[in-house]
Amino acid sequence: MTSDPFSSESALAEFLKSFEEGTYPIKQWTHESHIVMAACYLTELSEQAATPVIRAGIKRYNLSQGGQNTDTSGYHETLTIFWIRIVAAFLETLPETLSRLDKVRACANKFGCLSGLFRDYWSYDLLQSTEARKEWRAPDLKLLP
Repeated sequence: MTSDPFSSESALAEFLKSFEEGTYPIKQWTHESHIVMAACYLTELSEQAATPVIRAGIKRYNLSQGGQNTDTSGYHETLTIFWIRIVAAFLETLPETLSRLDKVRACANKFGCLSGLFRDYWSYDLLQSTEARKEWRAPDLKLLP
């Protein structure tokens, strides 16, 4: 996909479809892309319903791009849940009258350049643990907002 996912609702739908099909270019799969993907689901589904969809989607995408989801690489449960909660909480602050595209843009603008935000919440050792990669681990430095 070469078009800007923010240029239109159809471009956003194309982005999400290419993610789901595992064809989105890995070189473009940035932190911001993760935020956009999560925001897409969270604008349509509750946090509870979106979480397994996002989890499965990331794992599937990793595999489609030749990656693996192991104890040391690929999917990271704690980081995924963290970003889902952060994006979902932010979406709740936005006016319901905004379009999905505007909500997703707002999320990307707010968090797209904050890939290291999680460091405020977890110590390095905890977040690098196999346990944190496999299952949710609560922050050990400060509480989530």
